[in-house]
Formats: sequence, C-alpha cells, structure tokens
Amino acid sequence: MKIKFFAIGGTIDKVYFDALSNYQVGPPGIENIIKEARVNFDYEVVSLLKKDSLDMTSEDRNMIYDAILKEKSNHIVITHGTDTMVDTAMVLKAIPEKVIVLTGAMEPACFKSSDASFNLGGAVAAVQILPPGVYIAINGRIFDPAKVKKDRDLKQFTEN
Repeated sequence: MKIKFFAIGGTIDKVYFDALSNYQVGPPGIENIIKEARVNFDYEVVSLLKKDSLDMTSEDRNMIYDAILKEKSNHIVITHGTDTMVDTAMVLKAIPEKVIVLTGAMEPACFKSSDASFNLGGAVAAVQILPPGVYIAINGRIFDPAKVKKDRDLKQFTEN
C-alpha cells in the first residue's frame, strides 16, 4: 500500500517570516514529520496549494477534487487548514473507492507545542484501516465531516 499525501497549506505549514513580521504558508511540513517518525511504508508527498484555508475558493476545492479523483493511490492523506477543512471534505465525499483522510494543526508543525505530528500520525493510521470514504482525523479522533465542526474557543473539533 502506498499512501499519497497532498499538502494544501493551512496552519500546519505556516512559517514565520521575519522581514514581514507575520506567518505565511511555507513548504509542506509532512516531509520532516514523516522522516522523523521513521515510517515503514511507501509514500509520496505532493504540494497542491499553499493557502490559508480561509482564502480557499470553490475553484481551489474543484482542483483538489480533480487531483484526488485522478490519483492512482486509494489511500490519501490531505493536510489542510482547519477553518474550512470540513468544506473541502464535503466536496471530496463524491469520490468513490478511496480512503481520504484530512488533517491539520492548530499550531504550525515547526512549533514544539504543535499538534501536527500527533494529528498526522492519527491520519496515517486511519487511512490504513478505514473503509472507503472521507474522514477528518484530528484531536485524537476520527470524524465524519458531515457531523463535525471546529470549536475555535476550545481549539478542537467537536461533533455537531
């Protein structure tokens, strides 16, 4: 089994740019997380977008849909911004015969206190054992995108 990772952007991939005094979406954090975890499976990482999820458009979601639909691997993990992760997951629900797991982080992967590694590990486990469908793996749980929402105050996803 080969797991295909698609990086979309979001907080998980944000880095601090001194000259601009703010955070911007940088290169995918997946590569470093996977390398440090010393995984024992075949994988590939592709960067589709470098956007904050609040800036995503329906055209972006259609592009993601097309890329996932055309992908040969049936085991897909998508790193995505948490603000509109549910919206993208709902668009992807129309794709048959693939296990698609979206995950992200509340803090950039480069932060020591980030939940990125934990969430990515959960997504990797989920994509290997779940039946075909679309899921969100975050905060130590696996959610149906139709039954989850982000709680900004708690910095967690909760069931509707």
